[in-house]
This record gives sequence, C-alpha cells and structure tokens, in this order.
Amino acid sequence: MKRPLVVAAALVLAVGAVGWVVVQKLRGPALDGYQVASRPLVQTVVATGRVVAVSRAQVGSPVTGVLLERRVEEGDAVKPGDVLAVLRSDDLQAAVREAEAALAQLQQSTRPQAQAALREAEARLAQASREAARRRDLFQRQLIAREAMEQAVQAETIARSAAEQARLASSSLSEGNPNEAAARARVATARAQLAKTTIRAEVAGTVLTRNAEPGDLVQPGRILFEIARAGATEVLVPLDEKNLEVLALDQPAMCIADAYPSRPFPARVTFIAPSVDPQRGSVDIRLTVAPVPDFLRQDMTVSVNVETGRRDSALVVPNDALSEVDGDRARLWRVADGRATRLEVVLGLRGLAMTEITGGLEAGDWILADAKADIEEGSRARVRQAALPDGTTDAATRKELPAKFD
Repeated sequence: MKRPLVVAAALVLAVGAVGWVVVQKLRGPALDGYQVASRPLVQTVVATGRVVAVSRAQVGSPVTGVLLERRVEEGDAVKPGDVLAVLRSDDLQAAVREAEAALAQLQQSTRPQAQAALREAEARLAQASREAARRRDLFQRQLIAREAMEQAVQAETIARSAAEQARLASSSLSEGNPNEAAARARVATARAQLAKTTIRAEVAGTVLTRNAEPGDLVQPGRILFEIARAGATEVLVPLDEKNLEVLALDQPAMCIADAYPSRPFPARVTFIAPSVDPQRGSVDIRLTVAPVPDFLRQDMTVSVNVETGRRDSALVVPNDALSEVDGDRARLWRVADGRATRLEVVLGLRGLAMTEITGGLEAGDWILADAKADIEEGSRARVRQAALPDGTTDAATRKELPAKFD
C-alpha cells in the first residue's frame, strides 16, 4: 500500500514543478530594475585642472652684466624691494664717481672762482668809474688835456664790459642754473644705471623659477626669475565646450589635489573664457580658491567637480536605465502590469549616476536597469529591485514586482 502512495506523491511533485515552471514562463523573465522615486539630485561637471597664480611676474635684468650674487631660491617669499640678485658694477660705480666729482667741482671750485672774478671785475669798474669822473672834473677846469680824459672814459667802458661778462659767468654757475641742473642730471643717470645692477622684486609673491647662477652673463630680455604674485590662487580647468550650456559664474565646486586625495577644498567659478579653443574643442574656466590650503603648490594637478545644478527633490532614474539620449530626450523600459514597454522620457538635471525625469514617468513606476535589455515590446517581464548607484538598496533586500495575468 505504501508504494502506490509514494508514486502518487512523486507524481504530485512532478506536476507541481512543471506547473511552477509554466507559471514562471508565463510571468516572463526576472530582470533587475528600479522603482522611480523622488530624491535630492546634484548635477556636476567633472574635469581635471591645474593650480595657477592669478598672475606671474617675470623678472629680468635691464642692463648687461655678470651675475655676482643670487639671493633667493625657488619657493622663497619676497616682497617689493627685496634684492633678488646683484650684478658686477665696477664701471658703473666709476661713472657715478665721475659725475659726482664733476658736480662737486662745479659747486666747490668753478662757482666760487666765478664769484671771485665777478667781485674783482666790479671793483675794477668802480675804480675806473672814479678815475673817469675825476678826469672829467679836471678837464672841465682845464687842468688836463682832453686825451687824458678820454683815456679814463675808455678804461671805464672796458671795465664795465669785463664786469658784465663776469656777472654773466657767475650767473650761469649759480645754484639751480642749467649747468648745475645738467650736472645733477648726469649724476642721477649714472646712479640709475648703477641701481639697475641690483635686481629687486617689484611685487609680493613666491619665487617659482630661477634661471641664472653667479658668473653668468645676463642681458636685457632674458628672464632670470618668475614670481607668482601673492593673493588669490586659482585652478585653471579646460572643459569640453558641450558643458558651456550649464556653466555659470559663481557656481560652487569641490577640488581634490591628486597629491592630497583626503583633503578636498572648496572653490568657486570666477571666470569663463569668452572663446573656445578650436584645436581641443574646450573652454577654459578659472576657479578661485579661498581660503587657500597650505599644501597647494603651483601647477598641482587637481580634480574638480563643478556643481551646475541642484534639486532638493526630483524624480530620478539611474543613468544606466537610459538609452538613445538625444538632447533632453531619452528612452527606457517601463514595466507595468507585468509587461515591458519602450517609453520616451524628458530629461532635466543630469548627475554622475542619476538623471532627473521631468516628463514620461511618475513616482512608483518600475523601470529596467538595463536600457538595452534583450526583450520585445509588450513582452512579459518581472522586475527584481536592484541596488541603486549610490548603494541605497542592496541585493539582500531585493523584492520582486508582482506580475499580472491576462
């Protein structure tokens, strides 16, 4: 009696198994998918850039000479007036001494001599004038001949001319006269040339490069030092021109230096280039960093995430569920009443992993995770809830969307 019961039980199990398989086939394949829901969304543009100074000053020598001293190294902080290098200046020092000696001779020798000559000429003129007056008086009293009187008058005239010449000579050497001004200008020129042999920083900043060593012959036009001006630090980022539509000034960004991946720092878009590089098809943007982290160095490689849009609540789907993306349109598989249908949706903000849907779907709809799933329009399908790109749903908590039968 037991054998027929065993056989009967086996037949029941077999029939049940076959029935289950048939039911599963009728329900369609089980495919990974997502349930559409509202959640916060941030749209970002990701790129790589480099740390740059707001501007750089290139320092050279205005005169030709041999470099005698170099007083700064790369990385040194300098301020306006700090000495960067000194050139040999023997000949220019001699020129300064020569010009100063000429000015001193004018002030201490030539001018006093001219003033003394003027006093002597004026004294002779006074003497000649007195003599001429005396002889005129004697001539009127007929005590001397006319010739003697005329000789005295002629001597007075000669003395007056000499005095006038001495007066002009002294005036030309007086303080502030053109001769002295020219001598002072020669001194100033010689000193200015000498000062050019001391190369100083014109701006505050950090020395980036040094391109000369003591003993080198330097000439005008050769860059000896490059200084990054103190102040704001920027990150220069070339972006694909297709991102221009979503870029705007003052957008926030988060930067991560490749050398310090655990120390992100904030920045903000402060410049968007007015033109596109035709060779690369890119547009340069600049991000101002404030405050500036102490570890940043010039030309560091930096990864940048520019926040170009934000929604506190948006209807979103994972990007892998979208296909045939064209502008603000895309297509995906929606599963409703146990059947999969191809659907066109309207896109909004696009994040790195999720995209906003502004038309075509509603909260609670189910979609397939694989936008290129190998199924036919209207075919039956079951949806297993897959993990979202941010990991909010894992495999251990998956649930399956119930199927309906016609």
